[in-house]
Amino acid sequence: MQAKATNYYLEMKQHELEVPYYQKKRRIRVLLPKDYDKEEWAHYPVLYMHDGQNVFYSKEAFSGYSWKLIPLIKQNKDLPKMIIVGIDNAEERRLDEYAPWQTDTSRTATYAHAGGDGMLYSDWVVNTVKPFIDAHYRTKPEREYTLLAGSSMGGLMTAYMGAAHPETFGVLGVFSLASWFSERDFLRFIRNHPLANGTDVYIQVGTKEGDATDAQFIEGCMNQAYIDCSLAYYQALLQQGHALDDIWLRILANETHHEKYWAAHFVEFLRFAFRKQLPTHLVRR
Repeated sequence: MQAKATNYYLEMKQHELEVPYYQKKRRIRVLLPKDYDKEEWAHYPVLYMHDGQNVFYSKEAFSGYSWKLIPLIKQNKDLPKMIIVGIDNAEERRLDEYAPWQTDTSRTATYAHAGGDGMLYSDWVVNTVKPFIDAHYRTKPEREYTLLAGSSMGGLMTAYMGAAHPETFGVLGVFSLASWFSERDFLRFIRNHPLANGTDVYIQVGTKEGDATDAQFIEGCMNQAYIDCSLAYYQALLQQGHALDDIWLRILANETHHEKYWAAHFVEFLRFAFRKQLPTHLVRR
């Protein structure tokens, strides 16, 4: 008889933090590891996630399908224990907040001036959210124990923030990078702001990523645009001299721009991130 997966309780905490540039409070949720209250001596790595509405529960996810991180943690007990912080997006202002620069590709008046608040968001996460988490929870605050991950525009912000704050983030999960939103500015910034040595970068893209919303920005094959963005980012990192062993680029056949695929491979990202702490047979590349 096959043993059932251990069904144990993971405590979720919720906070409201002020976002000064929008003059609104933002929900921040913190998923604690098993036995957090019992293991009073223990300190944990922290994974910060953009688009917090999509991280934990499918009923509130934009696509109706979440990253399913709660069952992932429960079903993969070989992973090191960690704290997961889901930072909600700005909803109707998501494009503005998740882009450091205004778009230079919009084909419609609706999105002509989208973007430009990403630097404010980045500084808020680094100077407000992370210090709050470190002050209220038993974290390992050092960069090598601080992970950041996101998809699409959240992937853009992850790549940007890793370069803007190399002293803060030691692991980057860049899923379906949407740097085409302002590719010229993005690549210029990445090329001029090297990551810290030893930063681990996981880059994932599918071959069928484009959708109807993207078509309002770029003419032609959006599927290829996503692949090109990931390749350009990868090449920029290599040109900086970033160690090949610290980058994992994955181009996955027939996978689309959807939480289903980001969730399906998230455990592989985490095993890559913690590969030095895991048995070799659990880390496949």
